[in-house]
Amino acid sequence: MGTVNTSDFRKGLKVQIDGDPYIMIECNFVKPGKGQALYKCKLRNLTRGTVLDRTYKSGDALDTADIEEIDAQYLYKEKDKFVFMDNTSYEQYEVANEIVDDAWKYLKEGMLCKMLLHDNNPLGVTPPNHVVLKVEYTEPGVRGNTATNVTKPAKVDTGAEILVPNFVEAGELIKVDTRTGDYIERVKE
Repeated sequence: MGTVNTSDFRKGLKVQIDGDPYIMIECNFVKPGKGQALYKCKLRNLTRGTVLDRTYKSGDALDTADIEEIDAQYLYKEKDKFVFMDNTSYEQYEVANEIVDDAWKYLKEGMLCKMLLHDNNPLGVTPPNHVVLKVEYTEPGVRGNTATNVTKPAKVDTGAEILVPNFVEAGELIKVDTRTGDYIERVKE
């Protein structure tokens, strides 16, 4: 485990405080008129989700967190757990709903995802940035409604509900941005 100096503090940095892994979600450099420069940081605990506000003086150091990111394939859902497999070691991980969070909306069997591990325990799952989903059900579009940006809810094959433009019909394939949950375009089979 290495250390990271304040000059290397940035958003997205993974550090360890009191044995727990944290990710830096905000870091602001403050130079008062007198005295040392300060780094005001917000850190999110990767296991509990709590947020810490900490101020560090220039020259302080933190331990880097022993976190690895692996490629994992989503296999299936079993009750309140999602099962993933490491693509290199073929080890399987059962991941709780709380850790998968909103990513479940985009998970399809066989899909490759990124998984964060701390001491071989899953901390988070990130699906690909864009996924193709099939619209299972949506209300038919209203004829003559040509206003731009008119959306309607659509239920997709993962069980999630996504807002789509009025012209999208049931049975069509759509591309969705998993970072925002926004509809991108229709996809031809």
